[in-house]
Formats: sequence, C-alpha cells, structure tokens
Amino acid sequence: MSAPRRKHTRRRPPRPRRLTGGTARVFAALGDDTRLALLARLGPGSRLSITELTEGSAFTRQAITKHLGVLHSAGLVRRLRRGRETIFEPEPQPLDEARRALERISQQWEQALQRLKKFVDA
Repeated sequence: MSAPRRKHTRRRPPRPRRLTGGTARVFAALGDDTRLALLARLGPGSRLSITELTEGSAFTRQAITKHLGVLHSAGLVRRLRRGRETIFEPEPQPLDEARRALERISQQWEQALQRLKKFVDA
C-alpha cells in the first residue's frame, strides 16, 4: 500500500499571454536583415519611393518591392500613391505593440528568475 500523495501548495506562475497574430507577423517580418535595414532607412517621418529605397542597395527593385510587401502585410509600413509612384512610410503602432510584448516577456522572465532565486536561497 502506498502513501497518500501530498498536494503541492506552490502557486503556479500565470500562463503567458499569447502573441496576437499581428504581433507575431511583426516579429516574423523583422526577422530578416533586409527588411530591418529597409525599416531603418525609412526612419520616423520619412517617405521614400521604391526607387529611393533601391539606390545604393545591392538588391534589385523587384527584391525591395517583395520585402516592402512583407513589411506592409505586417502593418509596419504604409503605402501612399504620388502620381505614378508608390511611396512608403513607417507605421509606428505595430512596433510599439511589439515592444510592449517584449516588455511583458521580460517581466515574466524576471519574475521566474526571482522565484528561482527564492527557491535556491530557501
């Protein structure tokens, strides 16, 4: 006959919140060096055409267009028409949401490390 099982009295940490589809798409789009460079080149408040974004780049206009499409799908850039040209400008809101998601993850890790420290010290 075995001894009765004891119930654990330790509280479990809260379950992490899932990233929304939009935030996950932002991280996926930012996971490419070329797209990061394009977003950095756009910078806050700038509006550049594909031609301007291609200048000085080793990439073709077609490749830049493809990367801008991914950034646009993730909500990181906005497309504007100026005559026959398409102009791109950064959209800051998705980056702010991604930053907040990283802050929440950082806080969760900090709390887990504090619990581990308390456990080790006990």
